[in-house]
Formats: sequence, structure tokens, C-alpha cells
Amino acid sequence: MPTPGAPRDVDPTALKHRLRVAYRAPQPPWLHAEVARRMAERLPLIRIAPTRVLDWHARQSGSRELLRTAYPQAELTALDPWPPAAVPSRRWWALPPKEPVPITPQQLSPGQADLLWANMVLHQLADPLALFKQWHRTVAVGGFLMFSTLGPGTLVELTALYRQRGWPSPHAPFVDMHDLGDMLLEAGFADPVMDQETVRLTWPDGQALLTELRSLGGNTSLRRPAGLNTPRWRETLLTALADLAGADGRPGLSFEIVHGHAFRTAPRVRLAAETTLPLEDLRSMARAGRRPR
Repeated sequence: MPTPGAPRDVDPTALKHRLRVAYRAPQPPWLHAEVARRMAERLPLIRIAPTRVLDWHARQSGSRELLRTAYPQAELTALDPWPPAAVPSRRWWALPPKEPVPITPQQLSPGQADLLWANMVLHQLADPLALFKQWHRTVAVGGFLMFSTLGPGTLVELTALYRQRGWPSPHAPFVDMHDLGDMLLEAGFADPVMDQETVRLTWPDGQALLTELRSLGGNTSLRRPAGLNTPRWRETLLTALADLAGADGRPGLSFEIVHGHAFRTAPRVRLAAETTLPLEDLRSMARAGRRPR
């Protein structure tokens, strides 16, 4: 069992490659857009009205219009992992007139967002705890984080099918929501709330299933086969996928969608004979009217 807070058992190079492939797609996967819609339904539960919203990995988020509708007066900033020049221009996101170019993580400043929104991002990266710490620096004191990701109940039918045939796992492991909650606290967030739901998708046939799975990512497990699979193996897989069909003849798979939100509160510091604080924390405490104790 992996140690909570440790980097995931994944190939970081393969993850980066799959993310680049995803960014060349003309639009986000359908599942990302659907999860974004479900996340947006939870926003009225948060009484904070952010004036600065940061959409993390916006190109794959499928959330821009939802965020604009929820917070029409807020400054909405899109963040993507690479500058536009790093993605082929013929397939780059067609920005509407006067739409600002997304910023990159290197352009972030501490406390930049009142709401950091990260839809279906976390499972695409190797080290969740490191990302939570980066998010904590980016969220302003009094602001909040909302995110979604895939949990370990994802693709359980496909995993069982592979196991029955003695094949390696078809995907890298996903992180349990309780471990994610612990990581949020370790990163410095307060009052984390985690919950999950299961979405089941079906397709006309195995080929359509595989096509959609490719749009969601690839097998980035360190234990995946070293070489390429043969056409004969592919035919065997397509035949096996028929076993996942229900009474309607459509093969289906489950996706565990994990939702989380947490707040960044003013730091509490007890003065010792000598106390060192980051400048941004001192500014945050001043804005919140707090004093070290």
C-alpha cells in the first residue's frame, strides 16, 4: 500500500507526454465538462464571493463559462502548464477576441487567487502533496480551493478484466479521497471537505470505449508493459471488452469522481525569542487584522 503523501507510483515522463497529447485536442473530454458542471453546482454552498478566480489547467478544465456565470464580476485567470507557443498553433485553443492568454505556473505570485479551481487535474500529476502546497501558496488568506479528480473506484471493471487474463494494470493507481484530505491539512489548508460519486459510462462497442479512454489519458504506471502491444493483442482486448456489456449490449465502465474543497485561513504564529515568517504571511496577517501570539 502506498504511503499517504508520497508521490504516486507513476512514470512522470509518461504523465507529461499524455498531458501534452491531451492539450492538442480541440476541446476538453466530455467527462471533464460534465464534472465541471457538477462542481459548479456546489459553489452556492460557499458563502465567499471571490474577486479573483484562477482556473488551473484551464484548457482541459472545460469550466470557463461556468465560472463566468457563477462570478460575473470576478477577474478570471486561466493557467496552463505551457505557454501557447509550446502547443502547435493550428490546434491551439481559439481564444475569443480580447481574451487574455493563459499564464503559466512560473508566472504565479503568492496569494494570487481568492478561488483556485482545479477540475480533473490532480490525477494527471505525479505528486499530489507538492501540488497542494503550491496551491496553498497561490490561494489568498480567506480564499478557498475547489478541485475534482479520479479516485480508486475508477475503471474497476477494466482492472478486473486485465487481472483475470494475467495482464499488467491498465492504469496508474489513483489516490483515495481520505489520503487527499490528510494531504490538504499537511499542505496548510483548513476545514477540508471530501466526498465522491460514481459515474458510469457506456459505449456502443469496445472500439468507442477505447477511443474515449485515450482522450482521458493513458497508462502511465511504472509497471506497464515496456513495449508496444501487437494488433493481435488489440483484437483480444476488443473481444474481452464485450464481457463488460450489460443487457443492452453496451460495454460500460465506472469512474469515481472525488470532489474536494478547503480554505486558506490566516496563519497562527506563537512568538518565540526569535520568530521567522514569510513576508506574504505577515502581509496576510496584517490584512486579516491578526497579531502573532
